[in-house]
Amino acid sequence: MGILSRSLGRTRERLKGALQKLLPSEKVDAETLESLEEALISADVGPTTAAELVEELQAAAPTGEESRRLLRESMVRILASPGNGDRAEPAPGRETPWVALLVGVNGSGKTTTTAKLAARYQDHGCSILLGAADTFRAAAVEQLCVWGERLEVPVVAHQSGGDPAAVVYDACAAGSARDADVVLIDTAGRLHTKDNLMAELAKMHRSAGKVIDGAPDEVWLVLDATTGQNGLRQAEDFLAHAGVTGLILAKLDGSARGGVALSIAHRLGLPIRYVGTGEGTGDLEPFDPEAFVDGLLGEAS
Repeated sequence: MGILSRSLGRTRERLKGALQKLLPSEKVDAETLESLEEALISADVGPTTAAELVEELQAAAPTGEESRRLLRESMVRILASPGNGDRAEPAPGRETPWVALLVGVNGSGKTTTTAKLAARYQDHGCSILLGAADTFRAAAVEQLCVWGERLEVPVVAHQSGGDPAAVVYDACAAGSARDADVVLIDTAGRLHTKDNLMAELAKMHRSAGKVIDGAPDEVWLVLDATTGQNGLRQAEDFLAHAGVTGLILAKLDGSARGGVALSIAHRLGLPIRYVGTGEGTGDLEPFDPEAFVDGLLGEAS
C-alpha cells in the first residue's frame, strides 16, 4: 500500500460500505445511490459535488462493476480539471529566486509545510532561503529557525511584532544577493474573515514584487484536511483576497475528510499542488489525481 493510500485510510473507511453495495448489483438502484451520496458527503466531498457524481451514475444506469469505474473516472476528471498533477516546482539555476508565500489560518501547518518544501527542493538541487514573516508569534519564528538549522538553510527574521511585509522584502533581497534558487516565506495565520489581515497579505505580495520582478511566483494556501468543508470556505475567501494560486492539503494522514479535495477542485478550480502525509520532512507528496482517487476508493473486490 502506498503512502497516499495509507493517508487516505480513514476517509476510505467512510466510503467502504457504500462502495461494497455497488459491486454485487446487476443494476444500481435508487437506494444504493442514496447510500453512496450520503457516504460521499460524510467524507466531505460536499453536497453539490456528491450530488453531481451520483447524478452521473444514475444517468448512465450502470451495473455495480461499471458504476465503480465510472465513479473513479468522474472523480479523476474533477481533480484533474484545474491543472492538478501539473508540476509547479522550481528548478535550480534560475537568474532570480523563485518565490512562494505560504498562507492560511492558524494551526493549518504552514511552518512545517514550509520546512517540508525546503527539504524537497533541496533534494532537487535547489539552494533555499526562508523568510519568517509570522512576526505575531515569536514561537513561529523560533520554529522556522530550528528547521533552518536542521536543513542548513538561512532564515531571514525580524523582531517579534515587526512588519511582515518588511520581512518579505528583506528575504527576497537576501535571496537575490545570495543567488538562492528558492525563497519560501512563512506568513502568520489569519482568519479569512478579517479584511485587515487579508489586506496585509496583499502588502506582502507587493513587497516581494518590489525586489524581484514578477514575485511571488506562487501563493499557496495551506489547508488542514481535518477541517473538511470549512477548508472550502477558507479557500474561497483566500482566493478572493490573497491571490492564491494553489493549495497544499496538510495533515491528510489524520483526516477522515479527504474528500474535501474534490469539493475544492469542483467549486473553485484551484490546483492542489501537494498533500501532507505525515510529520517528517519527507512526508510531502506532489498531488496526483489518479493516485488520490485510488486512495479514496481502494481496491475493487
